[in-house]
Amino acid sequence: MKEVDIMTEKEQATNMIDVYTDLLRIKQAADKEKEVNNQLRKAKAKLEALGVVVEDLVIE
Repeated sequence: MKEVDIMTEKEQATNMIDVYTDLLRIKQAADKEKEVNNQLRKAKAKLEALGVVVEDLVIE
């Protein structure tokens, strides 16, 4: 039987709060480039922990 993972509303809300506060941190940062790089490292680590290969995720 296939296991299905479904996020609850609270998990979705928590994830969106994280996204929102990350954007606020970037907006308020004295060194925006440094903060963006910090946020990218954090997101990359989370995605890699879930088995997602991020090298293919490129925007040109």
